[in-house]
Amino acid sequence: MKTYLLIITFAASAITAVSYPSMAAAAGDIRSGVTIAPKHGFQKIDTDGDGKISRAEAAARPRLAERFDVIDANKDGFITRDEMRAAHQKLAAAKFNSVDTNGDGRISRAEAVANAPRLAKRFSVIDTNKDGFVSREELTAAKKKVADRRKD
Repeated sequence: MKTYLLIITFAASAITAVSYPSMAAAAGDIRSGVTIAPKHGFQKIDTDGDGKISRAEAAARPRLAERFDVIDANKDGFITRDEMRAAHQKLAAAKFNSVDTNGDGRISRAEAVANAPRLAKRFSVIDTNKDGFVSREELTAAKKKVADRRKD
């Protein structure tokens, strides 16, 4: 069980291993240093419990503080859960696209080998329908399994 969890954890995070310059450009310079668990991390940063992160609260996380203006989509001086979620989705899409070099919306084993070695190592576990490609849905499902297991 722990081995399976470890495999999924490595595979789900494999796309992070791609180069930052191309991801940053595609994601509007939102980089992995801003990765925050949707509930627990947000609550830790939102120290006053008002449901949003102020600049002062973000200052405790330097990488978040550096990207505050990019994440604060409505420019009201606060980051909401929705803005954080949107930033995560934008980053995830940029990461996926940087590995999916032919732009067909799925990652082949060859693309994984060339661009995301950790994903390549766990490719057959994540490719649940065994079609030889990892789709966004399969990668999302693998990440969800890891997150669900961490909750337990």
